[in-house]
Amino acid sequence: MPGTDLDLLSTAARAAGEIAMGYFCKNPAVNDKPDGAGPVTEADLAVNAMLEQFLAEARPDYGWLSEETEDGTDRLGTKRQFVIDPIDGTRGFIEGSKDWGHALAVVEDGRVIDAAVFMPVRDLLFTASAGKGAARNGAPIQPTQTPLEDATILGAKINLTPPFWKDGQVPPVKRTFRSSLAYRLCLVADGSFDGMLTFRPSWEWDIAAGALIATEAGAIVTDQANQVLRFNNPHPQVPGVLAAGPKLHKALAARLEPGLSKP
Repeated sequence: MPGTDLDLLSTAARAAGEIAMGYFCKNPAVNDKPDGAGPVTEADLAVNAMLEQFLAEARPDYGWLSEETEDGTDRLGTKRQFVIDPIDGTRGFIEGSKDWGHALAVVEDGRVIDAAVFMPVRDLLFTASAGKGAARNGAPIQPTQTPLEDATILGAKINLTPPFWKDGQVPPVKRTFRSSLAYRLCLVADGSFDGMLTFRPSWEWDIAAGALIATEAGAIVTDQANQVLRFNNPHPQVPGVLAAGPKLHKALAARLEPGLSKP
């Protein structure tokens, strides 16, 4: 069994990839979750079952929070928690996109301390430990220093519309999109894109791992009110995410409309 938590997460993430690839582009069974929560495939459930067993056997005293496991209150009484998205970007997985992956994190006292995001189709493993930097396939990564007027931001179209910006002035940035929030954060971490944002309430399992990876790479990651993200909340959501290199993050945060409505 791997020794450190980061080794454990990395091993588990690659094992998740092996399972998911067995279903990819093979018409896996798909169901819709209640209350419009999105689709879930048999691959999501198979990966979740493996991870829950593997990680619980390795760290039986850790709490558990996963998109595909019914949540409870037990995790709130534990010192450390696994925060897991078995497949982040399920819609992309169903569509045959390359941009889905597995997001695994360990949280302690509300902070992510270890994280792994694995993108199986691209064979990319992003990793980070608190205070030790971030890496892509073992090589150190860092965000860009691109100024606002030249920046390319990852996010949905609605986030770059006037209601969310002071005086209705949308920042002069280019926009593109990837389906996985964890991957978006990693793409900011490694400098592939300059920033990412979402003004929707964001589930912890979507962002915990990517948030640490981006932070350890040197980006600033906050919620939409420019507050530090906290995890293992009783209701496991945070109010949106903004991530970018320090100067770009400051420029974007300064332009946000206070008291944003939610798309």
